[in-house]
Amino acid sequence: MHAGGFHRIAYAEWGPEDADRTVVCVHGLTRNSHDFDELAPTLAAEGFRVVCPDVAGRGRSGRLIAAASYAFPQYLADMTALVARLDVEQVYWVGTSMGGLIGMMLAAQPDTPVARLILNDVGAFMPAAALQAIASYVVEEPEFDDIGALEAGLRARLTGYAPVTAEQWRRLAEHEARVQPNGKLKFGYDPAIGAALAAAPAQDVDLWPIYDRITCPTLLLRGGDSNLLTPDTAHEMTTRGPRAELVEFPGVGHAPPLMAEDQIAAVRDFLVDA
Repeated sequence: MHAGGFHRIAYAEWGPEDADRTVVCVHGLTRNSHDFDELAPTLAAEGFRVVCPDVAGRGRSGRLIAAASYAFPQYLADMTALVARLDVEQVYWVGTSMGGLIGMMLAAQPDTPVARLILNDVGAFMPAAALQAIASYVVEEPEFDDIGALEAGLRARLTGYAPVTAEQWRRLAEHEARVQPNGKLKFGYDPAIGAALAAAPAQDVDLWPIYDRITCPTLLLRGGDSNLLTPDTAHEMTTRGPRAELVEFPGVGHAPPLMAEDQIAAVRDFLVDA
């Protein structure tokens, strides 16, 4: 529910519903649940129940009436409702960028259901310049003549995603495309998300007080070329708060797409060893 009424949160699910352990995987700012189409079945094969939601305004989930509702209080409320629907006492959380921030905020709460936390290329401090770079493309609303053109536009936006095969890029594009009344294609997220981001002041974001309250085992994944999660922030996150375990992927920017075997293995090993 949001200020304008109720909205629908869609999610994909893998693995047995009665599994002993449930993993929730949450995507980045303008992405959707299909970002985990490689990771989720791998974890399900290990016996996990894996749930991948589309955050409001993305993928198959409903859109919010007011742009201002696209903010973390709403996302936290929605994900709390999702965990309640799953009817489990604990979850393992895998969050890419925005999804990691949601997980961090949930994990910092008293009596949190988050028992293990994986933060994918996002941390306790985010520099304004990196956030401005993201905002600069999110506010755009390009139209494309066909899926090939949309895929090219997606590749231009997600320059840090690596490695991604040609087949994976096409699948990402197909799940991203939204057909317009004029027959053109647009990216699938609500343009109001960009408006909400543009309305926010351009400044550094300091979440150290939140991070320092986290007590569950935490894995931090970093793209070696990431400008959002800097080396200094990543290192400091290994020395305070939950003292995260750090894994870096050379030649990768923001954010590791969790589609390559080494990236999947880092997630799998951390969760299987719990």
